[in-house]
Amino acid sequence: MDQCEERPDTVLEIAIIGGGIAGITAALGIRSKSISCKVYERATEFREIGAGIGLSPNAERAMLLLDQRIHAAFKRLATPNTEDWFQYVDGFNKSPDGDGEEPLFKIYLGERGFEGCRRTDFLDALAKMVPDDRIEFNKDLVKIIEPDWNNGKVELCFADGSTSKADVVLGCDGLRSRAREYILGVDHPATRPSYTHKFAFRGVIPMEKAIQAIGETKSLTRYMHLGAGCHVLTYPVAMCTMLNVVAFVTDAGDWPSHEKLTFPATKREVFEYFTNFGPVVTAILNLLDDKLDKWGIFDLHENPAPAYISKRGRVCLVGDAAHAAAPHHGAGAGLAFEDVLALAVALEEAVGMTSRKHDPIEREEAFCAALSSYEAVRYERTQWLVESSRFMGELFEWQTECNMDPIKCHSEAERRSHLIWDYDIDYMIKEVQEVMKLKLM
Repeated sequence: MDQCEERPDTVLEIAIIGGGIAGITAALGIRSKSISCKVYERATEFREIGAGIGLSPNAERAMLLLDQRIHAAFKRLATPNTEDWFQYVDGFNKSPDGDGEEPLFKIYLGERGFEGCRRTDFLDALAKMVPDDRIEFNKDLVKIIEPDWNNGKVELCFADGSTSKADVVLGCDGLRSRAREYILGVDHPATRPSYTHKFAFRGVIPMEKAIQAIGETKSLTRYMHLGAGCHVLTYPVAMCTMLNVVAFVTDAGDWPSHEKLTFPATKREVFEYFTNFGPVVTAILNLLDDKLDKWGIFDLHENPAPAYISKRGRVCLVGDAAHAAAPHHGAGAGLAFEDVLALAVALEEAVGMTSRKHDPIEREEAFCAALSSYEAVRYERTQWLVESSRFMGELFEWQTECNMDPIKCHSEAERRSHLIWDYDIDYMIKEVQEVMKLKLM
């Protein structure tokens, strides 16, 4: 049953491009403010890239304020860690006893902090909350026609020949965003994501096999296995029935395709890069399937988007479409939830301003102020994440000035992590509201 009722006398229609976790969360958050919206997804069904997703405390606070059902869905699926610490260990050099891994440092996660689940499970749970008539599939965006506010609605043109119209368009269409291409121009460098010169092998392992190979402690909580030029992240998903594994590799060459982000790989190829790693990492990788996928890690670090909204102020970028970052902080989805919350608050404020009986604000002025306030509040933090995520990938592979020094690595990892986790969501909301007031003075 849908619990988010849109206004019967709709004053604003939102089109959301992209039906991933960011897009569906945007739909739920906006509908919770009684604002009408529809999701347009290019695929024929919902799909999510990657196996596992972990959400940090800031993400959970944003979910709660967007729509408590989002948070409840995540908690139903989230796999609790058996301890409240994120463990960072030397996965490369053999420990003195030759059987384990040398502990380097650990970071406190808090009770039930930074839990993980399978991406597809979470997306499925979210999608069930959106009415069927608010989602359209097979809608591959090819063109946006954006008039001034006084000259009609924004027109969306899709590859199947169909069109649709809306007052505001939210580009939640990820790394290779068509909405970003429209806003910046097809020739702008930021329309093309940058290869980070790292790729990853991803897989899941049955928990019984993982425990048998590396023990309960290493299998049932979150571990980062550091090493020279490579590192491995492991954490439990699917209620501790599976161990999620992501094995990262530094690559000096170029990614072999401008179109494909993944290529088939084999377990033999994995061991070409991890031959010299310790016995625990070796045991984990031995349990992967023989046939795997290799994922290129791309971001918007080298050519960041200089703007998140169009010049006419009616098309806006959200999540990876605005600030795609490498996954080394595990914070991309969390910051997308923050984005959506900031937008939902701003749009609700704008609707209220245009609807008030005494001294109403003009639609164009109110909604342009809403989107530009979102951009002003979110830009610095989200661009910092892109930079810091690159840094963390290098830190885990001893490629920064910290080198292999566990004290320096700990200091950097903890400081940067808490800048994400401890973000004041309530202050962000107040800041959006204050910026809007200043813009409308």
